[in-house]
Amino acid sequence: MARELDEDDVRTRPGRGSRPRTRLRPDHADAAGAVVVAVDRGRYTCRPATGAPFVAAVRGGSMRRTSVVVGDRVELVGDLSGQPGSLARIVRRDERSSLLRRTADDTDPVERPIVANADLLVIVCALTDPPPRTGLIDRCLVAAYDGGLTPVLCLTKADLADPGPVRESYQPLGLPVVTTRPAGDLSPLLALLQDATSVFFGHSGVGKSTLVNRLVPDADRAIGVVNAVTGRGRHTSSAAVALQLPDGGTVVDTPGIRSFGLGAVQLNRVLLAFDDLAAATADCEPGCDHLTSPDCGLDEAVRQGRADPTRVESLRRLLTARVTPG
Repeated sequence: MARELDEDDVRTRPGRGSRPRTRLRPDHADAAGAVVVAVDRGRYTCRPATGAPFVAAVRGGSMRRTSVVVGDRVELVGDLSGQPGSLARIVRRDERSSLLRRTADDTDPVERPIVANADLLVIVCALTDPPPRTGLIDRCLVAAYDGGLTPVLCLTKADLADPGPVRESYQPLGLPVVTTRPAGDLSPLLALLQDATSVFFGHSGVGKSTLVNRLVPDADRAIGVVNAVTGRGRHTSSAAVALQLPDGGTVVDTPGIRSFGLGAVQLNRVLLAFDDLAAATADCEPGCDHLTSPDCGLDEAVRQGRADPTRVESLRRLLTARVTPG
């Protein structure tokens, strides 16, 4: 029950009559929890925690300047019926456990959040048509480590090309690598996705939406084709959307992209993915970039046998991705 207002809680607006203005704000104690599953032009589709029908919502007054993306856990008030034409308000956003983000380019420090609270980043890469673009894979790995997600590399179209060279290239990083082919067995991938929230990310035309349609049969995600001249795919998914797997877990399909800016990523965030090299980097001079510095502690650790040279090479590959346009 709201307490009575005393004279310290109200003020008279000068020149606006005697109508009092209160500093008290609603506490929304009756707000209902939900997860954002889609965003479209300022409208948020939310899945209530109670399992009730999806609810359409907008950001409430105090939330209008707060970023809300797919995967965010929010609290709603207003019309929660889910009926056509109904509209609720988002009044709170819970703290995020992870955040996949990118920038327009590497010189832009303004981050663009993509998905919140995901566990896995599934980097979908075709083995051919279009050919593998390791630069983007490396950038996605940096974004995953920076955002607190565990990366998984999914190689599609394994019926058309040998996955061996790409798999071997990423073996030193120790990340899971799965391969898929049309009508092939998806159980190795499903085992990773079980009871987790997974973001599917990759170039246009790599078969990402085809894969999502197989994992979630009623998803009905649009499928595009690869341009025979440019070798690039056509954007078919226009916005991120979260879909529930039949046997538990959530997959988030995202629009196909052609670039991934890392302007908001700090060097120390990349190093967090290489805890086995932490002791070696502790010997570096302040400001060492671990790439061009002549007295980098990583080089000395390799010479003394205290660091695996393949792990150092993998770290430097990702640091290079952070400073080199992909």
